[in-house]
Amino acid sequence: MTDDTTKNGPDAAAADAQAQTKTEAPEATPAVEEPKAETPDPLAALQAENADLRDRFLRLAADMDNLRRRTDRDVKDAKSYAVTSFARDMLAVSDNLRRAIEAVPAEAREAAEAGLAALIEGVEMTERHMLSTLERHGVKKIEPEGQRFDPNFHQAMFEVPNPNVPNNTVVQVVQAGYTIGDRVLRPAMVGVAKGGPKADSAAAQEETSKAE
Repeated sequence: MTDDTTKNGPDAAAADAQAQTKTEAPEATPAVEEPKAETPDPLAALQAENADLRDRFLRLAADMDNLRRRTDRDVKDAKSYAVTSFARDMLAVSDNLRRAIEAVPAEAREAAEAGLAALIEGVEMTERHMLSTLERHGVKKIEPEGQRFDPNFHQAMFEVPNPNVPNNTVVQVVQAGYTIGDRVLRPAMVGVAKGGPKADSAAAQEETSKAE
């Protein structure tokens, strides 16, 4: 007998081999499409750049405005306080002139001859002229007598027992004080009252008396 392979011949064997190859071959995996990269929006990019430039401009404008203000303040302070050291030195000269005037007793001044009287008057005029010149440059005299003691402008030298005025009231000026602009050039040396009512209580009593 002849087998099937022999009957069908070489063509049948080749067909069987091809069918077996198709059966064993793995199925092809479908290709996965990669997501396409999004194209940047030119309008959004332009808007973002514009916002960044605007923010930088506003910051620069604020910095320039602050610089201008600081410069104006520095120039103003330089004009107002440039003579501070010189004015302080001139106050010492003014103090000496005042001491010279006060060193002459009232009786001697009244009985002074023409030459001495003219000398005293010249010293007084020099003192007044010096103080007026300093005032033109922003130096002003502090008038503390009768005012409440203020450590920012006054320097307490001693206490004066006085129950008739509020406590810590300036009752005597030992040396005049001066300011230049908004600053203290030299504090006033003063004597303050002690033993009287507190300033707040005295003010309240005064308001009550006015109301009555």
